[in-house]
Amino acid sequence: MSEYQYYEFLAIDKPLTSEEMAELRELSSRARITPTSFINEYHWGDFKGNPDDLMKRFFDAHVYVANWMTAIFMVRVPIKALSRKTVEAMTVSDSLKFRTTKTHWIITWSLEESEDYDRFAVADGRAWMARLVPIRDELLRGDIRSLYIGWLAAFGADMMDDDESEPLPVEGLGSLTAAQQALAEFLEVDEDLLAGAGMGSPAPQDEAPSQKETTDWLAKLPKEEVTAILKLLLAGQGQQAERTVISRFAAWRRGLQGDRNGAPRRTVGELRKNAESARQMRLERKKRDRERREIKRRKEREIISGEPVQGFPQGMEGRPEDRRTGIGFGL
Repeated sequence: MSEYQYYEFLAIDKPLTSEEMAELRELSSRARITPTSFINEYHWGDFKGNPDDLMKRFFDAHVYVANWMTAIFMVRVPIKALSRKTVEAMTVSDSLKFRTTKTHWIITWSLEESEDYDRFAVADGRAWMARLVPIRDELLRGDIRSLYIGWLAAFGADMMDDDESEPLPVEGLGSLTAAQQALAEFLEVDEDLLAGAGMGSPAPQDEAPSQKETTDWLAKLPKEEVTAILKLLLAGQGQQAERTVISRFAAWRRGLQGDRNGAPRRTVGELRKNAESARQMRLERKKRDRERREIKRRKEREIISGEPVQGFPQGMEGRPEDRRTGIGFGL
């Protein structure tokens, strides 16, 4: 199997300058570089740059896929987007890491040892960024379900005692967004474990801000922050200005509501029981679906033959015309 590595970086809040693009070109002569992205695929050789440093200096999202069964997703969010309590609670293993700069958190989700040989035999990283990058905007709005999914990836890989607890109680685990489902797929989180985590997880509350909250926040917003946001708008960076406002408003609201760390947390043993219940329900659904398909096939065969079909001996699952004549079944 030939070597394959895929690197993709996105600059979301601030486009790259011509000087920055020239600096990146020094790292790779073959990369596709635009003011908002850096993409390269390797079938031999290696990337000269350091993804951690590039995320710190230039980019807001990164995807890496290698056919030695490694997959990495990274985002950079403003420091106010996550409380330190949340970061400390969620930092539990190599599957989910946090690094801080003076202004940002850099979050890394990692799959280091996949067992899905078929997936990585045809490894292709090109579709993942579009599916995963909405995670960043969700974090800016205060949605930390993606962090919980990172913890679940560690849960599935490590041996944890039944009396240990989940890191934080998180709402909405039973109704994940498309990006969160993609992240679980990317990290190969066990589907029964994921479904079990959703059992008993409260539905996301309708937390649309009230007019009073908006007015109160705007009244307390420091003048220098208002000025910084207006400068972004005047510079044509409307998306960055919008993300800045949303992130800071979400951080302010979380401060009013607290981190909800006092809510009850489930134990690892409870989550394991939930996962087993989810597995049993999944198998039962598959059985019912199989039975429904069989009933449908029987009805179709009755229409073709014009006679009621009472069933066939075991092994007679060939073509409908073979079943009618007995060809190939020794009849």
